[in-house]
Amino acid sequence: MKKISVLVPTFNEEGNVVPLSDAIIGQFREHLPEYDYEIVFIDNDSKDGTRAKLRELCSSNAKIKAIFNAKNYGQFSSPYYGLFQTTGDCVISMCADFQDPVELIPQYVNEWEAGHKIVLGQKTTSKEGKVIRRMRTSYYKFMKKHSDVDFIEHVTGSGLYDREFIETLRKIDEPVPFLRGIVAEMGYDIKLVPYEQPKRRSGRSSNGLFGYYDAGVQGMTAYTKFGVRAAVFFGVLFTIASIAVSIGLGIYKLLNWDTFRLTEYAFSMAIFIIVSLQLLFIGIVGEYVLNINARMKKRPLVIESERINF
Repeated sequence: MKKISVLVPTFNEEGNVVPLSDAIIGQFREHLPEYDYEIVFIDNDSKDGTRAKLRELCSSNAKIKAIFNAKNYGQFSSPYYGLFQTTGDCVISMCADFQDPVELIPQYVNEWEAGHKIVLGQKTTSKEGKVIRRMRTSYYKFMKKHSDVDFIEHVTGSGLYDREFIETLRKIDEPVPFLRGIVAEMGYDIKLVPYEQPKRRSGRSSNGLFGYYDAGVQGMTAYTKFGVRAAVFFGVLFTIASIAVSIGLGIYKLLNWDTFRLTEYAFSMAIFIIVSLQLLFIGIVGEYVLNINARMKKRPLVIESERINF
């Protein structure tokens, strides 16, 4: 009997973990009775009652397992680490907030049995805010244009991964994981399953502006040269412009000394803009340095404080 693992990362999801586990089990009983299963929750140091709910679930069903992280390791490291803790012939990764519909599980499995090593859900439409949707669309288009990797639009990483792919991930030993980029980079056969993303069932998303920024910058610094190349290009451009303006103003000053105050103001504003842009691009280059620094440290993806039913 083949075994399917369902991995669910959690952070402050006390209102979702119980109904989600019931919904997942219901899918297996109704549509996939010929498969064994396990549900692995990996909790990223929740501060609400999520862990208490997970303990109850684990005590009532030995096929439900839980890993409690020692602290919050971020939105990428924890799910990535969780993939390696599963034991199934394939792993289905999904969010705890019901925005990845459990009804997709049978479709994922059917496509996997048809021979696809990776089956990913693709959000063709969404009930999330229009602004966030447009930001995501713009980001994916940017990544496709400026990266050597063929990024797939509106794919968050939710989907099914064959055990062969999981073992490949284990071998590459990625200290700063960006799963969407790795999936696109490896060259595996990928099947896309379109769906409409529903609204969160319960609670509020913890992924605020900083979370979106962190995700976007991590992908950009790992898979594009855009930031560094833009800094070099604009640095050369403004260096030439600064020299030209300085020479021009020097000549103007000699010829029009009495009216030079207004020109001095314009020159000061130009210097202010140039310095601001320099700071911006120093920050961009700094993000690349931070990415390199994280890779060089080789810290563990996650340190566990407890695991249940393993």
